[in-house]
Amino acid sequence: MPRIKINNIEVTVPEGISVLGAARMKGIDIPSMCYREGKPHFTSCMICMVKDGRSGRLFPSCSVKAEEGMEVVTRDEEVVESRRMALELLLSEHVGDCEAPCQITCPAHMDIPLMNRLLAEGKFSEALQVVKQDIALPAVFGRVCPAPCEGACRRKQVDSPVSICLLKRYAGDHDLEGATPYLPAKAPSTGKKIAVLGAGPAGLSAAWYLQLRGYHCEIYDRRALPGGKLWLEVEKGILPEEVLSREVAIIRDLGAEFHQGTEVDRALFEKLVKECDAVLITVGGEGSGCESWGPEMGDKGIKAGAEAYTTSMEKVFAAGSAVRPSKMAIRTLGQGKEAAFSIDQFLKGERITGEPSLFNSRFGKLMEEEVLEYMKESVAGDRIEPADLAMGLSREQVMAEAARCMHCDCRDLVDCKLRKLSDEYKANQKHYWSEDRKKIEKHIQHDFVIYEPNKCIKCGICVHIAEEHKEKFGMSFIGRGFDVVIGVPFGEALSSGLVEVAKLVVEGCPTGALSKR
Repeated sequence: MPRIKINNIEVTVPEGISVLGAARMKGIDIPSMCYREGKPHFTSCMICMVKDGRSGRLFPSCSVKAEEGMEVVTRDEEVVESRRMALELLLSEHVGDCEAPCQITCPAHMDIPLMNRLLAEGKFSEALQVVKQDIALPAVFGRVCPAPCEGACRRKQVDSPVSICLLKRYAGDHDLEGATPYLPAKAPSTGKKIAVLGAGPAGLSAAWYLQLRGYHCEIYDRRALPGGKLWLEVEKGILPEEVLSREVAIIRDLGAEFHQGTEVDRALFEKLVKECDAVLITVGGEGSGCESWGPEMGDKGIKAGAEAYTTSMEKVFAAGSAVRPSKMAIRTLGQGKEAAFSIDQFLKGERITGEPSLFNSRFGKLMEEEVLEYMKESVAGDRIEPADLAMGLSREQVMAEAARCMHCDCRDLVDCKLRKLSDEYKANQKHYWSEDRKKIEKHIQHDFVIYEPNKCIKCGICVHIAEEHKEKFGMSFIGRGFDVVIGVPFGEALSSGLVEVAKLVVEGCPTGALSKR
């Protein structure tokens, strides 16, 4: 058996094994997208590049056999750059959004398409759980949010945007109508205490997510009732007082302790900093007094890290109006959630980087002919407006309106290797981008699978899986040269090509090209 060196570690490997297989056998990771051990492959992705330690030559580790005396370098500056270039070349032909435009535009970054899918199926409780992953007060913000997400909705190119805020509101109202409001499972108590200064949107949001992570939050606010500037919407008649009070009560039910009518002066602030494990400031503006508490101030408020919300003071964080006044409450609500993430990192002794944001593929506006492709997953009909805005949409209207969503997001958000690796290697999607891009197609002639060839990297995995299981038609390479595509041969429908192996090809596809409907 050949003996080789991988990163200066000498190993003995089986005869005939690839360099990639040898490395993985020894627990050394080399990324790849088109490789399947023991199966023929097309060396199409070029992500598995490594270096010959003696000659300095780069080569694809999936297609080169391990030979006696080899010295392999799996990662250095040159290897990383070659992988980044390979990813950027794949991305230059990749036409598809990872996250939908509505989700990107939402200041709280809520997974709107998933909420819509669940509401369309009548799964209201499940939809609420999705919403509350990012928005702590859905019934409130279904009424007061100015809906920047709807401004980005691609359905506008057809008729009118989806009524996202009314749908979110219904999910929240449905929860309040139940005998027992939804309370997510909390992490075990950490025994650590956090003081949240301000019971407005940012403070309430932070307390919700910190309580879920096992921290005990004590909220201090000078007003008699929690809610901050949300009470202005109550006075305008936009937000029913009962809705605000009941959603705040859910945060209290989660374990948060409220100290309303408490003016925080410098003495109390210093006491809280000393006694608590962390302090989050969310109050600002005239009369707040935060400028006298000690944190470094900027032109608009407390100086805080744009993503981590750290201040000049140890274990003191700032978000929302404390940093910069905003007329958009949904923005401060989102900042509260993000600040909670940073505080959690701090209390765990981790590097404080803030809430992570993964690589996100984007391709821009739909071409006219592509609108019809997206409408394959939607329904006809203009936006449904409630007869009485105060009453909102009915159950049936919610299901019908949610079905208007065109599902612009990728179904493989979590497991897509192209996304994960593009994030890891900091790939630039626009590096080799051409304005003359591929047109989007959606093949939906299958009960289980949707195929989007514009996301395909031509790895051939689906072709091999279909061959192994002796599908009658299967998948095949069609065309020649740069024009080659993967599809069902002889012009057959997807349902004819994938009869027995639909689930297997979805699991094997390294991108969202073949995904579950």
